[in-house]
Amino acid sequence: MDVSEIIIPGDTPGTEWRLPVLRFKGSHPKAPKIYIQAALHAGELPGTALLHFLCDRLRQAERQGVVAGDITIVPQANPIGAAQSHFGDLQGRFDLGSRTNFNRDFPLISIADRMALIEDLDDYPATDRLKRQLLHMALGADLVLDLHCDDESLQYAYIDEAFWPEAADLAATLDMQAVLLSDGESSAFEEAVGLAWKHEIAGERQSRLPGKLSVTVELRGKRDVDPLLAKRDADGLWRFLAARGIVRDETVAPSTFAGPAVPLDNVEIIRAPEGGAVLFHRTIGDRVAEGEPLATIITRPGQADGSIDLPAPQDGLVLTRTSDRLVRRRGDLMKIVGARPSKAARKAGTLEN
Repeated sequence: MDVSEIIIPGDTPGTEWRLPVLRFKGSHPKAPKIYIQAALHAGELPGTALLHFLCDRLRQAERQGVVAGDITIVPQANPIGAAQSHFGDLQGRFDLGSRTNFNRDFPLISIADRMALIEDLDDYPATDRLKRQLLHMALGADLVLDLHCDDESLQYAYIDEAFWPEAADLAATLDMQAVLLSDGESSAFEEAVGLAWKHEIAGERQSRLPGKLSVTVELRGKRDVDPLLAKRDADGLWRFLAARGIVRDETVAPSTFAGPAVPLDNVEIIRAPEGGAVLFHRTIGDRVAEGEPLATIITRPGQADGSIDLPAPQDGLVLTRTSDRLVRRRGDLMKIVGARPSKAARKAGTLEN
């Protein structure tokens, strides 16, 4: 394993950020290359734990000579966000300086312009330098996994329709409960990677990308940083590497994804109509029927009209839930995966900011 660091100068005198990069050199030049990163939202650590255990197995594989394809791993992709705390709480999702989501505003380019990402880096602030260098590394691979997590959540993924159903092997090996098929219309990291591939040919946009994959994996919730879960997920990712020919392991048997795979339009986001204390009647993994009570918000405690009941808008699977119990007006409470499109309007791109 080769360990190197990318040094990102800070925007004020005397500061800099160090980004460790771990590389395993494959023995077969025609084998797929994979890039995996975790903790782009710095407080989302299940992926970091997964990669810690996966690298231990990859070091053994390297000694045994069974690493076929090049593997690049960035286990903590956001040292800038990891250093930003406010009153003791880590602010790893939004940059405190620009107020921008660390997983938005990635450059939208063609793969032909990949090298331009790392030219004239001194012209960019630290957060943009970080994003450009992460994207540059990812575009050197065939398969790209961006490991995140939700708040309280089942295991699921955002996968561009251009990679489906070929990506069902990843959903199966990581034991996902659902796949959300995205439209590739945002500036999030995995969609910026996909867009670069889609526009490889000048003037054309490819709708299918065989042999390629760029995906956001949601590894359950923020509190699911656990050695047993991390080892299990590392085993699942190993099976994916074997299935794609990146490592050689004849003991790995094929597996099948059995969960729902639905467009983003089929995701019901349950939002609070008013602020207050939320009482949940259902939790992640529950299957609910249309009209069934999901939550009650206590808006004016003790008063006769002091609560609001929120019913399920359609039958579906409760995919995520907020861990907050004091919620703001229009705050997200739950995501429910349904069989039909939501009646709520959705902008193109990702579900959230």
